[in-house]
Amino acid sequence: MIGPNGRSSSPSRRATVDARLAVPAAACWATAGVLIGLPGTARYALVVLWAAAIVVITVVVATVPVVPPSRRRMLIRRAMPLACVSLAAAALVASAIAVAEPRRMPASISSAVSTHERVDVLVTLWSQATERRAGGGMFASGTGTPLRARGTITALVDEPDSSGARGAETISVPAVIFFEADASGTRYEIGTSLALTGTMVAADAGDAAAVLFFGSGVAEERAPPSWWLAWANTLRTGFAVAATDLPGDGAALLPGLSIGDTSAVTDDLDTAMKQSSLSHLTAVSGANCALVIAIVMVCGGYLRLRRGVRIALSLIVLLGFVVLVTPEASVLRAAVMASIVMFSLGAGRPGRGVPALLLAVIVLLTIDPWLAGNYGFALSVLATGGLLVLAAPLAKVMARWMPAGIAALLALPLAAQLACQPVLILLSPTIALYGVPANLLAAPAAPMATILGLFACILLPVLPGVADAVMQIAWVPSVWIAATARYTAGLPGSRLPWWDGLLGLTALVLLTAVVLMLMLRRIPGPEHRIETAARAIGLAAVLAVVGAYAGAAIGGVIGRTASFPANWQIAACDIGQGDAVVVRDGDSIALIDVGPDPVPLADCLDELDVNHIDLLVLTHYDQDHVGGLDAVLGIVTLALVGAPTSAKDEHVQARLSAGGAELRRAASGDGGLLGELVWRVLWPRGTGPPTAGNDGSVVVTFEGRGIRSIFLGDLGEDSQQAVWAAAKPASVDVVKVAHHGSGDQSAELYRKLQATVGLISVGADNGYGHPTAGLLRMLTDAHTTALRTDLRGLLVIAPSPAGGGALTVWTERR
Repeated sequence: MIGPNGRSSSPSRRATVDARLAVPAAACWATAGVLIGLPGTARYALVVLWAAAIVVITVVVATVPVVPPSRRRMLIRRAMPLACVSLAAAALVASAIAVAEPRRMPASISSAVSTHERVDVLVTLWSQATERRAGGGMFASGTGTPLRARGTITALVDEPDSSGARGAETISVPAVIFFEADASGTRYEIGTSLALTGTMVAADAGDAAAVLFFGSGVAEERAPPSWWLAWANTLRTGFAVAATDLPGDGAALLPGLSIGDTSAVTDDLDTAMKQSSLSHLTAVSGANCALVIAIVMVCGGYLRLRRGVRIALSLIVLLGFVVLVTPEASVLRAAVMASIVMFSLGAGRPGRGVPALLLAVIVLLTIDPWLAGNYGFALSVLATGGLLVLAAPLAKVMARWMPAGIAALLALPLAAQLACQPVLILLSPTIALYGVPANLLAAPAAPMATILGLFACILLPVLPGVADAVMQIAWVPSVWIAATARYTAGLPGSRLPWWDGLLGLTALVLLTAVVLMLMLRRIPGPEHRIETAARAIGLAAVLAVVGAYAGAAIGGVIGRTASFPANWQIAACDIGQGDAVVVRDGDSIALIDVGPDPVPLADCLDELDVNHIDLLVLTHYDQDHVGGLDAVLGIVTLALVGAPTSAKDEHVQARLSAGGAELRRAASGDGGLLGELVWRVLWPRGTGPPTAGNDGSVVVTFEGRGIRSIFLGDLGEDSQQAVWAAAKPASVDVVKVAHHGSGDQSAELYRKLQATVGLISVGADNGYGHPTAGLLRMLTDAHTTALRTDLRGLLVIAPSPAGGGALTVWTERR
């Protein structure tokens, strides 16, 4: 239809993108995000929101029949129903939160959390229990393999009464569970019921889990999964085991692409996938739901099945697919969205993408409001929205400069990256320079790997030979994706730094909005000068942001080089949830622990220009302290180690010895020189049976010229007090805070040490609540400044030129 001005009339444009549910969906999301972060406020918010919705409805009903129409009143009338629906949607989410909060944290659990008492619970696992590569040391025995899983605490077991009988309170508390595997290497599957003893801490407000449960000792299996979960577990396990026979990165990536099992993905491959903006291909994504439904519908059409039968079969297969690959946030979003489209199709009203996406957001946030804080859910919604809204206009614009087919291919990853980048900036303040070409190369291989891998997984129990052949074919696109990720991540400048926090988010959103406006929007006006002026202003804004970014980036590099202290003595590497601290005196180098992963440790040592280790101290054998050993094998002269208490501990020692290191059992009283620094071991005692785990951590001090320092390993409060009683360490300038800032600390020890700086080596979003508020208060009371690797990155400390015990502190991030 052509309007009076000669342009296409608006109805056709409105038919392209129906965003009427955008405001209600945004209201849902905002309400959920605020209320889950402010526990206890939902019951008040729902009263206000429902009352506001009722008032708006009353006003609309009362004014429509009696108020004569006018342009202004018509606009108000159109806005009022939207406001009513938005308020009702927000009130519905608030009601869901108010109902769920008491179940998530009943009085008994709240009491156990506040008192830190040891409790017996029954837990149902809702994710595959995976080995923790970092953050170990939470167990009493320390002899089993540390595992982590998401689950629900279903019962709190009472203390036995006089007759020995034990009751149980039935509860339903979402939790992250940390526990030990038994000696037989049991694979704890989804749906398994376990009996555990341990302690709990409250999770952060807004987290999907209400508590973190730290088990003591080995879990006891009480009940197997239900039949439908057992079916999926059997298929997943069989496929994951069969994939191990394939070589290289393809074998590690294929189970994730096909069935969502990422346990075989190595840390370096995972890092490469993230740096190349291909992390959405590490595991099953929401797009795979559309693929499954498309296959069923096409096959049903080929068999001439009626539309209703095809829709029913599609929904049944979709349900089975979600159970098989596990209902992660992106899969849930896609499954609900696909179901809405299918029901709409069955009702004779072909579903459209944007309304289905927005309705899926409202439905899922009402069912589980805690999805509002889930980054995976946000990225899935934004990526889908970007594809639906931006891909076609971008392709049309780019087709002016290139063939239409190439423009359409480029528009897909570009639209998704533009939509997702603001959230990605919050996760990591960098921009993937080659993200679009990497997706252009790798994304077409993902459907092939997914469908072929899924087909092989289903065939494996009945036709293992055929399944093996199909799996080998699926391995080819998996290898292609992994190779693309590694190559792209290795290119120079693969990640461009960006401002972090609110500044970075605001700058990126404004820049993206202006770029899209310049590319897509035409501003009507009586003269071309209006449009030209608008484009000029937009271009000036883009140039200003780019210029500010370039200046900050160049200035940052120059400032970093100029401010880095050449006489540094202590450097805490940013290696995640673990310890790796370098002590230097001239050319003599000591390293206390090696962190959980060799890759970030090797990067840190390269940055510090460290190519040999005169003294390596392994405080204890938890994975977050010894997992990065490969980075230093062959360059260690002397290694101080604790007493081994398991075959795994002995294996660590054997690898060090094979690499040419001299091993020495650490015990109080031992000491030596590092350049002109004197090092001394204060703990453990040299007599009596060896102490295992955290309480057996080697405690070492360095003193002499420069900085006096003490490293406390993962000692708990009782062991810290024992160290003070046995060794009476002198006051220091720097203390490496014990156990990544856990709450099990001795405030008295920190007061007596009188340290100027407390180094906290801790991973961002570590899941343990480290460092705790109590520990930070202890340091403040002791007049010790806390420096954290999760917030500041690499931490470097040098003696100040001013002397008098003053310190110069350099941090990677402000």
